Amino acid sequence: MKVGVLALQGAFASHAAMLDEAGATPVEVRRADELAGVDALVMPGGESTTMSMLLDTSGLRDSIGERLADGMGVFGTCAGMILCATDVLDGRPDQRGFSLIDMTVRRNGYGRQLDSFETDLSVDGLADDFHAVFIRAPYVERVGPDVEVIAVHDGIPVLARSGRCTVASF
Repeated sequence: MKVGVLALQGAFASHAAMLDEAGATPVEVRRADELAGVDALVMPGGESTTMSMLLDTSGLRDSIGERLADGMGVFGTCAGMILCATDVLDGRPDQRGFSLIDMTVRRNGYGRQLDSFETDLSVDGLADDFHAVFIRAPYVERVGPDVEVIAVHDGIPVLARSGRCTVASF
């Protein structure tokens, strides 16, 4: 399986390394032609307003939007969650996402860089806890009725999915 990793900014190299370790073939996506051969896409953590801007300047926004509309699966982590959410609080007015999952998220909702933390999460479907790192992570304020929450931290959803879209705050 070829899995694209949006490689415009952020933690794309770490995501590509983990995909490789899991047996997938990672493809760093910076141009529309690199998106053509992938089966799914990871939108990694990084800075969501910068990623939104780079999606436009790179010409990738429309190509990704078309592939997502055709049913390509996507996993958004941290900034990727923000790009997938229907509503973003504390974003820039010109920031645009893909509205793939019915949720409202608050940018940097867990605080500043100094407020970053690590924790072990109980994740539906996993036998063992999952170690999660939250760095200026988005805070989920609301999930829609068709969103399945897979993990929570202090009662707040941090891992969720709807259809072919899965997102994580960490």
